[in-house]
Amino acid sequence: MTDSPVLLDPVLLDVTDGVATITLNRPEAYNSLNIATKELLRDTVRQVAEDDAVRCVVLTGTGKAFCTGQDLKEHIELLENGGSDALFTTVDDHYNPTVTALATMAKPVIAAVNGVAAGAGASLAFACDLRIVADTAGFNLAFANVALSCDTGASYHLQRLVGRAKALELLYFPSTVSAADALDLGLATKVVPADQLAAEVGALASRLAAGPTVALGAIRQSVVYAAGHSLEESLELESAMMTKTGATADHRAAVAAFVAKEKPVFEGR
Repeated sequence: MTDSPVLLDPVLLDVTDGVATITLNRPEAYNSLNIATKELLRDTVRQVAEDDAVRCVVLTGTGKAFCTGQDLKEHIELLENGGSDALFTTVDDHYNPTVTALATMAKPVIAAVNGVAAGAGASLAFACDLRIVADTAGFNLAFANVALSCDTGASYHLQRLVGRAKALELLYFPSTVSAADALDLGLATKVVPADQLAAEVGALASRLAAGPTVALGAIRQSVVYAAGHSLEESLELESAMMTKTGATADHRAAVAAFVAKEKPVFEGR
């Protein structure tokens, strides 16, 4: 008997009832990111971003870790065998397009942090809208420990979650931030017992997938845009997004339901 090829895929995708669950699937390597995994993750995130049937995205991992960032075993092999070009083109080829698609898609994104999220793994979690964290999990901005700068959007997202001073402290002095401390710092949206993580995230994702997807996407994009633009520019985008969402079937259905004192049913369009 041989293992199913699906089980060997380093990234799994399940789309059910509007929820796309992307699962990093290298538990034996703590879901670290080798080139094959980075390529498939990038392509999978882009795929769900463009899929109109997907109304909410969940990113998680199998086994004991969420994602421990760069696969250092592969990294060392490349360094020793003259593959240094692949080491540093990976930021532009893999990490940047992945986190860009994750952070800018016009639909809600949840990180189900089942275990330690380190390096680029932590950065990926920080790019999500919500981080539901198992009480046994934690975050580690491990870049300085291997004498590297931060990547995968850490410089952008981390300081927006915890402030500039705390972001620099976490990056300068890497250590594992427990789930409880992550909640206090604002890195975690909610901490739950590990055996309740799947149920908690499932209920939250189902609720978001049943929502007004165009409006939720517009809210997400407006908040991201406003973080780097002036009030005047942000108001201009808000106006455009209000025009866009006001023309949706979901808006018309919601207004009709309000008048009829009924609960609206959203179709995501």
